[in-house]
Amino acid sequence: MSTLDRNPSLWRHDLIDVKLLQLFDVLYETRNVSQAAEKLGQSQPTVSIWLGQLRKKLGDPLFVRSGAAMQPTPQADALIGSAREILESLRRLATWEPDFNPASARRLFRLCITDASHLTLLPQLLARLRRDAPSIRLEALRIDGKTAQALASGEADLALGYIPWLETGIYQQALFDQSWVCLACRNHPRIQGTIDLPAYQAELHIGVATGTGHQLLDAALTTQRIERKVMLELPAFPGLGAIVHSTDLIATLPGHIGRTLAAQSDLQVLACPVPVEGFTVRQHWHARYHADAGNRWLRHLIADLFAQADR
Repeated sequence: MSTLDRNPSLWRHDLIDVKLLQLFDVLYETRNVSQAAEKLGQSQPTVSIWLGQLRKKLGDPLFVRSGAAMQPTPQADALIGSAREILESLRRLATWEPDFNPASARRLFRLCITDASHLTLLPQLLARLRRDAPSIRLEALRIDGKTAQALASGEADLALGYIPWLETGIYQQALFDQSWVCLACRNHPRIQGTIDLPAYQAELHIGVATGTGHQLLDAALTTQRIERKVMLELPAFPGLGAIVHSTDLIATLPGHIGRTLAAQSDLQVLACPVPVEGFTVRQHWHARYHADAGNRWLRHLIADLFAQADR
């Protein structure tokens, strides 16, 4: 006879309500009761009551106010990992499928992707899902300093891009290598087929403030003391192709997104005259999802899409 059989009260003793664990997780992330309430879809008074219950249950304040933020106590820091593991186990239990069947599966996958992937990956991925997995849904998330945490907590299933700062505990698979190209309009008055360094420095440029590997381009220009005449700075790649098509401005960007934009907007793709370090685009996932059938299926699908693009 087990301990639980001998003492049935242990089934009820010291168990924490799931909603309190969810509050603990969200409040640890946001450090703000109002934001936690919004994410949980609850009123602030309700969340305050839950927090009181959680504090009483665990015998610790868990969060103390410091300025405008709620800072975790050492006890909260010690418990957050276990709490998130429990929540993830419950999520996996709720969505468990012994054999993932994409044709019938109903599941939401969250992908941390770059702006470039919005153009190079999402259209092809959505087309494949419509054909093979019509009830699968996607949510695109930004890549930022919290990407590793999102993968670990289950808020994201995969992250795709050049993400060298991801920590240990993250699996990765190389998808393709990137070199750098320049784009120019098809009927550019001074550039046809090739561009050398003097011409590169003489032309007006479009800069992209953020995006895949942009820091590598900036570092190369700085190290080699090459100055560009940047006339337009864009926050992301969408829209860049149309601007290059209708002006004599040129742009420097990774080859995969460059060729995609060139095909969409009928542009010239030119070898970049500036030696810029290449990089490898990878897909990343947390160790706890390595054997998950749905995650494994999605990883294989994405790898196949990029392999087809290279053929």
